Order: sequence, then C-alpha cells, then structure tokens
Amino acid sequence: MEDKIGAIRLIFTILPLALLLVSCGGTDQRPELRIAVASNFKTPATELVKIFQDRTGENITITAGSTGKLFAQIRNGAPYDVFLAADRARPELLESEGPAAAGSRFTYALGKLVLWSPQEIGTNSGPEFLEKGEFEKLAIANPKLAPFGKAAEEVLRNLGIWERFEARLVRGEDIGQTFQFVSTGNADAGFVALSQVKGKTGSFWEVPQELYSPIEQQAVLLKDTDAGRGFLRFLDSEEGKKVIRKFGYDTR
Repeated sequence: MEDKIGAIRLIFTILPLALLLVSCGGTDQRPELRIAVASNFKTPATELVKIFQDRTGENITITAGSTGKLFAQIRNGAPYDVFLAADRARPELLESEGPAAAGSRFTYALGKLVLWSPQEIGTNSGPEFLEKGEFEKLAIANPKLAPFGKAAEEVLRNLGIWERFEARLVRGEDIGQTFQFVSTGNADAGFVALSQVKGKTGSFWEVPQELYSPIEQQAVLLKDTDAGRGFLRFLDSEEGKKVIRKFGYDTR
C-alpha cells in the first residue's frame, strides 16, 4: 500500500513539470525570425540562413517575392523581422517613415543583370542577338515591382529597341518567375540575375554596367531583436560576403 501511495505521489510531482515543458514547446524553443527576401537573392539567402541557424540555433523562415510586393506587404503590417530588398529606395522609405529600425540599413550585395537562354543561341553577343530580333518572346521582370525588371527596361531603352520589342515582352511578377518563363520555354531568352544562371547550361551575356543603373541591394531591420541584428551582422561579415560573392554578386 505504501509503495502505491509513493508511486501516486511521484506521478503528481512529475506530471505538472511534464505539462509545463509540453506547453512551452521544450526548454530551448526560440521565437521565429522571419526574413522577407527579394527573389533574386533567395538561393544565397537560403545558404546564409542555414549557416546562421547551425551556428545559433535560431528558428528562421524565408519568404521570397518581388521587392515591390514584399514592400507593400510590410507597409500593410506583414510580420517580417528583416527585409533583404533588391534596391535601396524601399529600405530607405521604411527607415525614414517606419517601421524599420533607424541606422540598420546597409548594402549587402550589388546585383548583376544578364541576358540568358538555356539554348546556345548566341546571347554571348547580347546587342547583336537583340538587334537581329530572331526570337518570339523576351522575358523581363515587371519593372514596377522588381529592380531587375527596371534595369532590363533601362538596357532596352539605352540600346534604342524598347519600343520595337515591347509587344514581344513577357513580364514576370518577380525575377524568379521571369527565370521560369525562360527555363520552361515560354520565352526564348530573358533578362535575369547572374546568380540564377551560375552553373546553368546555355548562353548568357553579362550586361555592361553602363547600360543600367547599379542594382544596390539593401537590407534593413524591421523589428529590433537580437536575432535580427545577429543575422544582419553575419550578412555583413566577411564570411557572409564570401558566400554572397560565390553566387555572382559584388559586395562592398
């Protein structure tokens, strides 16, 4: 009888502790760090996040999309903690008007635009390929939403052929969708990010910088947390920059 009473007492001693651990999700649960990232930078961001998670144990999720669309979501209260944009204009607005943390904004990468096709069609000589016009569809990202799309429009205008080909353009919502248009054959070629075609077959022309405004990609902290600041420090470290350069970006 005494053994049974002792066992019952032990159960009632342990049970509240077990329930407490379950309700808390364990003793090492961390709040989620939510990062909004421009589509062109999704692959590098995924690698950077994995390194940072392995080192810190932080719980991180990534949402990729066009810079313009993510910016609109943030303005409407989307619960992101960090924004990795493909331009500087929108991070500047978020810092000056809110909700971004003052002084947290910096350039983490300089994007590079390329004209790419999975086929060997001579895009290595980009102006010649465009001037001949021997294609049905040319893909660009939406210039109103995606900085890489805006850069593509600048290139075509500076080459004097925007009006000639405007009706043959297919516009992706972001640079990720633009890449899909080309890779699936829905467009013969397209202007995408260099990072997207690293290691890919086909032919591409790296557009000279003088044909488009620099794609200065900036990061900004939306919620001032230790995890967010820690990730941005890592992004701006030499180790982080080495990963970024590996994917075809320049850094400062």
